[in-house]
Amino acid sequence: MSDIARQMDLIMRGAVEVIQRSELESKLARAAKEKKPLRIKAGFDPTAPDLHLGHTVLIHKLKHFQDLGHQVIFLIGDFTGMIGDPTGVSETRVALTKEQVERNAQTYERQIFKILDPKRTQVEFNSRWMGTMRAEELIHLSAHYSVARMLERDDFRKRYTDQKPISIHEFLYPLIQGYDSVALKADVELGGTDQKFNLLVGRELQRDFGQEAQVVVTMPLLEGTDGVRKMSKSLGNYIALEDRPQDMFGKLMSISDTLMFRYYELLTTEDLAGVRTMHPMEAKLGLAERIVTQYHGAEAAKRARDGFQQKFQEREFPAEPDALVALTQADTTGAGRPAITVVELVARTKLVPSKSEARRVIIQGGVEVDGEKQTDPQAEVLLSPGRQYRLKVGKRKFALVEFRP
Repeated sequence: MSDIARQMDLIMRGAVEVIQRSELESKLARAAKEKKPLRIKAGFDPTAPDLHLGHTVLIHKLKHFQDLGHQVIFLIGDFTGMIGDPTGVSETRVALTKEQVERNAQTYERQIFKILDPKRTQVEFNSRWMGTMRAEELIHLSAHYSVARMLERDDFRKRYTDQKPISIHEFLYPLIQGYDSVALKADVELGGTDQKFNLLVGRELQRDFGQEAQVVVTMPLLEGTDGVRKMSKSLGNYIALEDRPQDMFGKLMSISDTLMFRYYELLTTEDLAGVRTMHPMEAKLGLAERIVTQYHGAEAAKRARDGFQQKFQEREFPAEPDALVALTQADTTGAGRPAITVVELVARTKLVPSKSEARRVIIQGGVEVDGEKQTDPQAEVLLSPGRQYRLKVGKRKFALVEFRP
């Protein structure tokens, strides 16, 4: 694999869109030839004092670029934060005061260095150039974009169609975010998929100001613990970077298996193929321990894991289960790693009178394997030699199953 292909492989992990991929490959090749790292920008408005894991999707992508030897710029939008990002809102946001923004910004610097290398991270504030911009210069900047172009944004267009007010200062937000790329001479800008319009404004303004257009890399919006809506403090489905270790661990253990793999992809550099071969409970424990370690240290993560497992075992599983089952190689299916379907596993416990009854209970959500609810009778449980699996059937029946090949 060539060096450019290796870099692209890491950069594309979890990415939704790159505009344009050929431009990025060209920039990477030139950077390698000239031994001049690319300037990678991601902006964050300090509208709240604490960051959550949803924010770190972009920060982890910055870390990928940093690990590849490029210059990363963590831009704190202390000026744009006073405007309020209009993205995705149906009405004008309440503007924050300068004091609120500055207070929130101070906490960001402390939190981001749990991921980024502080010695190789350039922290910028867009008030540095916007705070000194004269009215004449702001008018000149505003002349680079038309109202018609602004109304191409979905949220602006919808509000205009619904006859909901749009304040003039909200039109300035995409322009200022775009101008940030001019001021920083960004080669690449990262943003969530909801920021695509603003990121593209940056490309156009750079061309207008005689610069090479930045490449845009969009990342997905991370779902919160409910697995449906994007992570948000206001929705209560967030995991804050400064949550207590035990709280962070417990929240991570509450997410679905599907969401767990998404977190692995976007918040770690673990080999995803290897993760998929693990038992879901072990994989989730591993994810929770990794993330807690990153923000609180290995010792705190170990205590959180031990505390969770003890609490889980005491709460969910009796000391003397209703059935003890030993499985052998002959009981398994699949040509690769030994496995058994959920319906067959439940039937082997003899806690239900028949396989058809086992299937009914599973479909109705009455079966858990190692604390994970199972609703697909034909889903396979991967088996490891000597490992014990805890089954809960209905509300009051428990079985302990061990695989002895």
